Amino acid sequence: MIGTAAPALAHNVLISTDPAKGASLDTGPAKITLTFDAPVQGGDLNQVSVLGPDRSQWTEGPVQISSNVVTAPVRPLGPAGTYTVGYRILSADGHPVEGEYTFTLTKAGNGTPATATAASSGDGSSGGVPVWVWIVGAVVLLAAGLTIALRMGRETTK
Repeated sequence: MIGTAAPALAHNVLISTDPAKGASLDTGPAKITLTFDAPVQGGDLNQVSVLGPDRSQWTEGPVQISSNVVTAPVRPLGPAGTYTVGYRILSADGHPVEGEYTFTLTKAGNGTPATATAASSGDGSSGGVPVWVWIVGAVVLLAAGLTIALRMGRETTK
């Protein structure tokens, strides 16, 4: 029984990236593409960021998810140097998975970093349900279950 449950508990694993880990590029990529071994769940948790050599943000807009592939748009890059791609996704098993890797821009571009508002999810809409809704629902279900259990307990003792 434990052996059959193990695959369901496995977190997604990053299997390929574009640009590749450790790559040296003359020009910056238009997007970051991360491919995982299993489908990625949708939701607000999924994030990809590209930080430049001066720790400025270069991604702009929301991530896109297509089964096991996550993409994020990238602004034209600026200074030459090491860029760090960080990600956090919602794994197929419901747990967050995060990591990072680097690539190097060998020739400076003429791009400018994203502003704080441009680097966020873009249109401000979210496809997920707010956390407070889940908490309220759990409290209501717990209260209903407790009430039923207490009433049934009294009926059997009569």
